[in-house]
Amino acid sequence: MRLFPSRTIALYTARLLLTRSAAFLAGLVVILMTLDLLGESSKILAVHGNTEADLWHYVALRVPQLIAMFLPFAVLLGTLVAMMTLNANSEVIIFKAAGISAHQILAPLIVAALGIAAVNFAFNEAVVVKANKALAAWQAVNYGPVARTTPALTEVWVRGGDDLFHAETVTGEGSATVLHDVTIYDRARDRLFSVVHAASARPMPGGWRLTNVGAFDVAKGTQRKFAATDFPSAVEPAQFTTTTVTPAFVSFWDLIPLIADQRAAGKRVTPLVAAANHKISGPLSAILMPLLGAVAAFGLARSGRLFIRAVIGMFLGFAFFVADNFMVAMGGFGTVPPLLASWAAFLLFLLIGETVLFRSEE
Repeated sequence: MRLFPSRTIALYTARLLLTRSAAFLAGLVVILMTLDLLGESSKILAVHGNTEADLWHYVALRVPQLIAMFLPFAVLLGTLVAMMTLNANSEVIIFKAAGISAHQILAPLIVAALGIAAVNFAFNEAVVVKANKALAAWQAVNYGPVARTTPALTEVWVRGGDDLFHAETVTGEGSATVLHDVTIYDRARDRLFSVVHAASARPMPGGWRLTNVGAFDVAKGTQRKFAATDFPSAVEPAQFTTTTVTPAFVSFWDLIPLIADQRAAGKRVTPLVAAANHKISGPLSAILMPLLGAVAAFGLARSGRLFIRAVIGMFLGFAFFVADNFMVAMGGFGTVPPLLASWAAFLLFLLIGETVLFRSEE
């Protein structure tokens, strides 16, 4: 009834998984990085001043992305090869003859995969998010010099109640926020009553203080000018200064407070919540791979169906990746709830793997 009836067998099978997964991951990263570099090297070297060092800089930024992306897939391939080897050498029959159940055979592999998932999560948090942000900033300037200063916010639209605010530029934060060249569309019950344009706007209790104002009355068709006036509104400064968050550029621990800031600013946070959950469920998917690939471990190798079993295991793994990406995309669009988008595929294929294992072996 013990989870690991044999320490020797547990270490042996876990080592098989780890070594083969590492070998597949290294091979995939080398091949994909080579193909990617062949396509991007001409763009990088086309920029005046870029040298071979910039190619290696691109490799340093791209490799972490490839590792994080293909690590669960490498665990799937490593599981299939390890299980096929055990089956072909009749080692699974020996394990079962010794009284070890199918779940006890898989338990060391799942524990090893859990360790891989933890390493993957830590790697994503410490390395991948920084590489994603740096590479995106470099590609945004077509591999040229990246500006070190943060530009002022431009072309900001904010809605407060029925009113719409549009600021050409926004500087400062909190009570020091200043909207420059701002236009306010004064609306009520989906009807436009006036259009107010001001050279600048600063927050005040209950609204905004406008300077150099021109107000157009839609009903009367008249234009009035003021040196300064107050415009009552529920719009908060944070709604202008809270910038769009890209989850791929932010670690999980930094994303949580950013979600709270976005929610407080009245902005939509459903895609961010889904992305935060997927930062956990994505690496954790590695523990599903031994379960989905276990179909290759059981059944007689002499039956001639070992290859078919391996194909079934690979199909289940690919189906999981497709379903997971589909649900994440739906969560990004807000079509499904964030928790469902992040965990539905994981739980579904956990049940599928357990069902196949129980029906065939237990």
